[in-house]
Formats: sequence, C-alpha cells, structure tokens
Amino acid sequence: MPTFTAPDATTLAYHVVGEGEPLLCLPGGPMRASAYLGDLGGLARHRRLYLLDPRGTGGSAVPADPATYRCDRQVGDVEAFRAHLGLDRVDLLAHSAAGDLALLHAAAHPHRVRTLTLVTTRARALGVDFTLEHRREAAALRRAEPWFEEAYEAVERIWAGSVADADWDAAAPFFYGRWDATARAHAAAEVAQTNEEAADLYASAGAFQPLAARGAVTPPAARVLLLAGELDGGPLPRVAAGVAELIPGARLVVQPGAGHFPWLDDPRFFTETVVAFLGQEG
Repeated sequence: MPTFTAPDATTLAYHVVGEGEPLLCLPGGPMRASAYLGDLGGLARHRRLYLLDPRGTGGSAVPADPATYRCDRQVGDVEAFRAHLGLDRVDLLAHSAAGDLALLHAAAHPHRVRTLTLVTTRARALGVDFTLEHRREAAALRRAEPWFEEAYEAVERIWAGSVADADWDAAAPFFYGRWDATARAHAAAEVAQTNEEAADLYASAGAFQPLAARGAVTPPAARVLLLAGELDGGPLPRVAAGVAELIPGARLVVQPGAGHFPWLDDPRFFTETVVAFLGQEG
C-alpha cells in the first residue's frame, strides 16, 4: 500500500484502482476508510482512482494530536497528497462529509484544483447543512418499501438520541436506493471502516468559516459538479441546488432513484455522468 507523509508527520495511505487520468477521491463518513468507495461503480474503467484513507482510518496512521481530525486541519493532508503524486492541478472527487474538506481545500488552493465532483455531499463549509426535517422529508418518499415501518421507527429513536447499534442497523435502508444484497453488505462494513473518535471531532467548533469559504470558491477555482440522489436526505436535491447556487458555474445533476451511495444504485448513470463532466473543456 503506497503512503506519503502529512505536514504533521502522520503517515497516510492510499489505494490505486483503474487506468487513465488521475482522480483523487476523498471518502466521507466522516472519517471512514476509502474501501467503501470500491471502484465507484466502474468509474475506475475510465480514470485511475487515488483513494485516500483519512488519518486514523484504513492503512493510515493515527495522528499524535487528535485535534487534527478536525476537517479544516485535514486540508494540508489533501494538498500533501496532490504534491506527493506530482500533480500541478487535480481532479478531486468527494463523497458525503468529505465535501466539506474538498470545498475547504479548493478555497485554500484554488489554482491546484481543476474540477470538483461532489457526490451527495455536505456543505457546512459554505454554511449549508441538512436538518431533521430534511431527513423526514426524504424518509417519507420510501413509505411503499416493505422495510419502511421498522426502519422509520428506528430513525425516530435515533433522532431522539438513540445510539443503539440495532437502531442504526434498522435505519440503514434509507441510505440506499435499493435495499438489496449489495446494499446490505455495504452497510454492514461501515462500523469496522469508521474511526468514531475522529468522526466526533471532524466538525468540532472552528472547523468552518462559511463566509470566507464562499468568497474563495469562485473562478478561477475548479469547475464543480454536484451529484445528488433523488431519495437522499443528506442533502435533499433542493438543498443541493441551493449549494450549487453558491458556487458560480456549478452544475447540479439529480440521479433518479438514488440514495446516499449513487454508484451502487445505478452504476451506469453515475459513471456516465461523472465521466461526461470530467471530460468537458474548461
């Protein structure tokens, strides 16, 4: 497994999958090892994916200072990753909570990022996040599903403060467009792949300065694609549309029937959308 050294001397690992032009990939969670991204629905047939294991996850070392798990403190990790690969400008893909990190990196190093592909991402870095009502709105779309009643009771307990593993397991179908064998296996791997201590610190106080970030994520920064799932509550498609309005020139695509992991729900749609965006002139 290849590694490089972060600015604070933490050893970070990454995985390389596929062929073609490089695409740096930041996993969400937050603080989940990159294994869950797989080959991103076959995207590796078109691009060489460089999948980062965030500090304290997967093959990456635990940092000496836990405070460096905070999102803004990891911007240097992304920039060190780019420099390690010897790339002057990068195409960067981020999923879920890593959207915050990608946006902060683009704001700090606008001339180092050619494109940003934000897949069902959060945007607290720009002052936008999902709410409990957003989650309920998305959940209501799944009422016809055979698992709905049990799963909805579980998420209500979670929203009320439950941390029981059984409730989180029961709520998992809401994150997927199709609750099939592939989705079940994917969901079952989450706990082992996630650093919970790091996740608790990722968005801690001081991580985000939205007004400053909004002013920085403008041309000549990256071309930006936001890909939202039709059935996802984090973010809802209309919330993703609001984020797109904050980034000049950003493009929004809503993937039909998709949840929070759209490359699993319809790999072909996902791959064709991302490949087409990355191939545009700009």
